[in-house]
Amino acid sequence: MNQQERARKVKNKKNHDIYEKRRKSLRNHETNVISFIFIGLFLTMAVYLVYFNVAVAPKIINNPYNKMIDTQQDKVVRGNILASDGMVLASTQVNEEGEEYRYYPFSNMYCHVVGLKSEKTGIEGIANFELLSTDGNIIKELGADLQGQKSRGNDCLTTLIPSLQEAAYQALGENKGAVIAMEPSSGKILAMVSKPDYNPNDAAQKYEEWLSYDSSDSVLLNRATKGLYAPGSTFKVMTALEYIRENSAYGNFSYECDGSAYIQGGTTIPCFDQTAHGFENLVDAFSNSCNSAFSTIGCQLDLQKFRETCENSLFNQSLKIGMDTSDSSFDLDVNSGISLVQETAIGQGKTMISPIHNLMIISAIANEGVMMKPYLVDTIQTSEGTVLKKTQPESRAQICTADEAATLSDLCRSVVMQGTGNLFRNASYDAAGKTGTAQYDNSDNAHSWFVGFAPYENPQISICVILEGGYAKVANAQQVAKNVLDSFFG
Repeated sequence: MNQQERARKVKNKKNHDIYEKRRKSLRNHETNVISFIFIGLFLTMAVYLVYFNVAVAPKIINNPYNKMIDTQQDKVVRGNILASDGMVLASTQVNEEGEEYRYYPFSNMYCHVVGLKSEKTGIEGIANFELLSTDGNIIKELGADLQGQKSRGNDCLTTLIPSLQEAAYQALGENKGAVIAMEPSSGKILAMVSKPDYNPNDAAQKYEEWLSYDSSDSVLLNRATKGLYAPGSTFKVMTALEYIRENSAYGNFSYECDGSAYIQGGTTIPCFDQTAHGFENLVDAFSNSCNSAFSTIGCQLDLQKFRETCENSLFNQSLKIGMDTSDSSFDLDVNSGISLVQETAIGQGKTMISPIHNLMIISAIANEGVMMKPYLVDTIQTSEGTVLKKTQPESRAQICTADEAATLSDLCRSVVMQGTGNLFRNASYDAAGKTGTAQYDNSDNAHSWFVGFAPYENPQISICVILEGGYAKVANAQQVAKNVLDSFFG
């Protein structure tokens, strides 16, 4: 083999080696790409599986249209619903014919909050899956099967305090409206009452009749969570929050109230009973619930920022608290007319709010600006009392800073000490809050509101009361709230 042939072979070998190296590199690259794709798909599926189990599955499981859960009733006796002290609020009984039925020992008192098993409303709906589940003890379940017996479902221990629920029920009397009390630092619902009410033990015979009631008289509507009302002067909390955000020198605010306010291009806004409050600073205007001052303040605000503040406090969106609620609305924008701005600033206009949402807002102020997610189910436990699952407090939004919350708390305290919250002035506890009156038609008809918390410096309880227009045998919502808080503080 001559030198020229050897050189050609060496060159061919080099070219072959280069080709093989490139081919292997390309194959490795393709393998890596495919591996990354599969790893990505696996991670995506894993993330979705976690999301599905945490966020989607509970909704599907507790959906009232999910008939698969109902089949559990063939082999599981639905568990009890208990008050926070273990008192039974709902249980499964057997009649003389051997048929199971749901029994509610307190009749009307807990009807909306406990709900109906047949309709999966209230806690009966929230904890539907857990009440028809067992602790997973296979031996126990097998033993029950062999004896032809059903397994015992888990119990639901709620956050409700019986004495407070009774106080709220009695305080509301025969009036239409709602009372809700909550622990502001955790979101625990301590009491929830709505009227008109019904006896859940009569549901089998009367449910169709209840459905036929006019919406204004509906006994099935839980006004605490589903009712929507103009917030009246309780909304001045939001107006005040936006004002102090836009004006660092808010302490220098001054206004001369002569009983009404007119703004060019707008309308005349009267104070309650045309009362002339005279010279006021911000504390005075808030504690007097001065419509003239606050309608004027509203026209000085940046409407885009005002809308952002309200939407950050969950207006115009779902509350997402695991209960069936109505969405509150706030309609102001940069194109709104002056009259609507004046009316909205004092809680009238087109703004609507649910009692549970109003409670969440005042609770956030009591909780250094952190809005907690309300909840009714404290623990899921076996019939023997072994805890299987416990609800952990969860924040829903940060609606303001701790300093802003402190300023608003001071304003709410001034309502009690020198303003419209005078019924609390001599209470054995230090309360803070905001009163409200909301017109709902062209007449003098009005709803009465109160939102507040106590004690002022270390809040243990927050409360929201709405009395629909036409209430009787009680002065206003503030009186109802005081009766409930008096019970709480003994």
